[in-house]
Amino acid sequence: MSMRIAALLALLAALSLVPQPASAATGLRVGGTQILEANGSPFVMRGTNHAHTWYASRTSSFAAIKAAGANTVRVVLSGGRWTPNTADDVAGVIALCKQNRLICVLENHDTTGYGEQSGAYTLDQAVTYWIGLKSVLTGQENHVVVNIGNEPFGNNAVTPGWTQATSAAVTRLREAGFEHLIMVDAPNWGQDWQGVMRDNAATVLAADPRRNVVFSVHMYGVYDTAAEITAYLDAFRTAGLPLVIGEFGHLHSDGDPDEDTILAQARSRGLGYLGWSWSGNGGGVEYLDQVTSFDPARLTPWGERLFNGADGVRATAREATIYGGGSDTGPPTAPTNLAASGVTASQAALSWTASTDDTGVTGYDVLRAAATGPFAVAGTSATTRFTATGLSPSTTYRFQVRARDAAVSNTVTLTTAGGSGGDGCTATATVQSRWGSGYVVQPITVTNTGDSATTGWTVTFTLPAGHTVTGSWNAAVSVSGQTVTARNLAYNGRLAPDAATTFGFQAGHPTGDTSTPTGYSCATAP
Repeated sequence: MSMRIAALLALLAALSLVPQPASAATGLRVGGTQILEANGSPFVMRGTNHAHTWYASRTSSFAAIKAAGANTVRVVLSGGRWTPNTADDVAGVIALCKQNRLICVLENHDTTGYGEQSGAYTLDQAVTYWIGLKSVLTGQENHVVVNIGNEPFGNNAVTPGWTQATSAAVTRLREAGFEHLIMVDAPNWGQDWQGVMRDNAATVLAADPRRNVVFSVHMYGVYDTAAEITAYLDAFRTAGLPLVIGEFGHLHSDGDPDEDTILAQARSRGLGYLGWSWSGNGGGVEYLDQVTSFDPARLTPWGERLFNGADGVRATAREATIYGGGSDTGPPTAPTNLAASGVTASQAALSWTASTDDTGVTGYDVLRAAATGPFAVAGTSATTRFTATGLSPSTTYRFQVRARDAAVSNTVTLTTAGGSGGDGCTATATVQSRWGSGYVVQPITVTNTGDSATTGWTVTFTLPAGHTVTGSWNAAVSVSGQTVTARNLAYNGRLAPDAATTFGFQAGHPTGDTSTPTGYSCATAP
């Protein structure tokens, strides 16, 4: 981050996010705009940053951060700009995260302000550091997110720029065998005030063969109004790209961030956020400490706001299911103040007041009916507005809106008889989440209903016209026309009687289409 830590004063004295890959899930991953765990459960980051590289002896902070309600901690590391954090040290950090049931976002701070701040490293140098840690990171994909480099560009133009350098860094990590969820920071000291990450995030995601990148914006003085905050968050939601607020504060030397809007919008949208920072700030920004002198019993005003205030960590954090925590199970509140305007012979504009939810509203279904009779879904919206089209002149219609979140209140389960040779298994499918141009079906549960163990299984189903499979996990998926065939992988084909396994997929569809796949059929091999 651009504010100074006490240990950095000598150095700084002169300075003032879609589709899944067609492969089995390894650990944390993105699904559309969400972060998912390997079992498909949505995970929303809630927590703080800890300046470990300068305060490596403050290991009790991990337990204190967990006790404050966090489910995630972003840990500052260095590969050489400051005293390097060795593989043994990083292994210890990961162990502390797991011991305290925290998802661990590991970030390389060496890149902070490259092109503007003397001594800053390139993203390529940061990747070299991560490759040197591969032995302690491999196998931790369920628990660790690799944040390649903190605020990797300042405000000066450099070559290669953010898009090219970030794409190359992601590609190099994948070529080295990393399967982790990768987090990338925005330029402009993380605040992206020029919109470079906003406008080029899709290019970076496409450069990743695993399509497993989440984008991180840091919200300080640039984001001092609600309009600026919502506009930036809207851009990623409209693009269907995953975003987290990797750093933010309640005050800053470059302006006064609107932390209330940041927290409220993150909650309503189901976006992760990580406040800066637990303790140890210096250089005039000590007000960003959340506890005084690393003492969890001495919360500062900023710490009180972040952890215990409205929309804060304690009220909204849900522990990762990998640690036994539960996913979002509560429904959102009902939308209110539904109104119509601009009514013509063929269309009408609808608007309503946003719903709220404990982890976030992901979208809305708009239902339509004639003057009498049942309602049917007419379309979906990621915002609180919808234009109903295709209406007939002089005809009465009724409309309703329902909110969707990460809970299972909007799921659909389909059970079909086995197809040819399929007397020994069943397949049930759940639509886990939807957005304007796609959806995730997870889990699809394959159950052995026979009397003997199987060595393999095959599930087939039909995609609606215009739908395409954009990714899958825990199965080998092929498509012929609109028929999808999913076969077991080496590790999940053998099922004892009554045993089950799961897989999932993500699909795209024309905007406004609310149909879902049908005809799930299961066959087993003896």
